[in-house]
Amino acid sequence: MTKSPRPFLFALAVLAAATLSIAAAPKPKADDLKFTDVHAQTVEFIGYYKSIQLTSEQEAIKREALTQLPAPCCSENTAYTCCCPCNMAKSTWGLSAYLITQKGYDAARLKTKVAEWHKFINPAGFSGNVCSTGGCGRSFAKNGCGGMGATVTP
Repeated sequence: MTKSPRPFLFALAVLAAATLSIAAAPKPKADDLKFTDVHAQTVEFIGYYKSIQLTSEQEAIKREALTQLPAPCCSENTAYTCCCPCNMAKSTWGLSAYLITQKGYDAARLKTKVAEWHKFINPAGFSGNVCSTGGCGRSFAKNGCGGMGATVTP
């Protein structure tokens, strides 16, 4: 008496379907980037600023998004220009470069995520006059720019 191969084939089909459904599971959305550690992520984003070169099309996305936001430390400037390359500005620009090149962000999504970053690094908000009041060396949480050089004081 020969056993039917049907139970084995059925089990194999179920296993194959499960494997395919796992492989086809949706990838995390770009918005899944969570801000969790001000210091570590500031250093990470500054690294992106230093290492990611944007194309002219990508730079246009960055410009469109960041010119709509005031620079937190010097609100007479935009987040796109700021008044100087302080650590806050470099983290903003690096985060932007990463989101555009690696996550495919458009200007609207980028503006929202950068505003979220600024809120995360100082939940109390920024005065907008940090640079003119000597706050460049203060931490973000204390209404500062996080420093100007290689030492980050977020």
